[in-house]
Amino acid sequence: MDDVNPSPVPASSALPPKVLPPEKPSGIRRIFVGPHGIRAGWRFVLYALMFRAMVLILGFLLGPWNPHGTGRLWMQQIIEFGSLLAALIPAIVMGRIEKHAFGDYGLPGQNAFGKLFWAGAIWGLLSITVLLGGMRSFHAFYFGYVELHGVRILKFAFFWGLFFLLVGLFEEFLFRGYAQFALTTGIGFWPSAVLLSALFGRIHLENQGEAWVGALSAGLIGFFFCLTLRRTGNLWFAVGFHSAFDWGETFLYSVPNSGNRFPGHLLSSSLQGPKWLSGGTVGPEGSVLVFVLIAVLWVAFDRMYPEVRYHV
Repeated sequence: MDDVNPSPVPASSALPPKVLPPEKPSGIRRIFVGPHGIRAGWRFVLYALMFRAMVLILGFLLGPWNPHGTGRLWMQQIIEFGSLLAALIPAIVMGRIEKHAFGDYGLPGQNAFGKLFWAGAIWGLLSITVLLGGMRSFHAFYFGYVELHGVRILKFAFFWGLFFLLVGLFEEFLFRGYAQFALTTGIGFWPSAVLLSALFGRIHLENQGEAWVGALSAGLIGFFFCLTLRRTGNLWFAVGFHSAFDWGETFLYSVPNSGNRFPGHLLSSSLQGPKWLSGGTVGPEGSVLVFVLIAVLWVAFDRMYPEVRYHV
């Protein structure tokens, strides 16, 4: 008798493989981790903690040094460079964790000191010139006379140029680099911009000679820098603007900068008249005219750079 092969089971009647439901993360894990990894708020906190730790280390290392004269000025340069590193290194660490290139956080190397940087520098120098020109027309600012001569002009021009380049890189990256990127992934670009610009203005109150009007104008200028980030896609325009504005304010026109007046300035200029117009100890950023300038800058930049290029 021939063997009879059993008929094959139809594919339609085969039982489907069991699919186990995805394991639900624990309640504590859900607080820290979302669908795309560590939640935005915690990434911001991690970055801030690492930055603060590096600043404390920097203070510990440089604390015993107490130079005098020009050495004190160069110490300020070293401190500013150290502060920049304290802002950059935690972002590099977070980039490794998040699998992001450093350039995603606003300072792409291929655009370093390129066209956007120099465009920003021109806007910044023109802005402080227009602001002080307006104050001069109201007799709130006077140029005085030239205090530096010969090669000292070039030495201090270079020194303050380098110093405020470090300031621009540090402050723009700290408030509108990684922090802006991280918070944008959680609450969106403009809510993040409002929060960080308010913090930027608040920190200016720690400067000696600063006042709430100057802190408000600093916050609004920071908010304008957020617009430049949004429209250019990176921070290089803002860095150029920030650096040139501060250089023109401190060295070229020799007026207080957010409550600080530094040595080695070009002119013996002075601010006179009521504080609401002259800015008083704050400097031009405490004058009511700075709010007019910021409004003009916002409208002009909005029209000249209409396309959104910042995407997270």
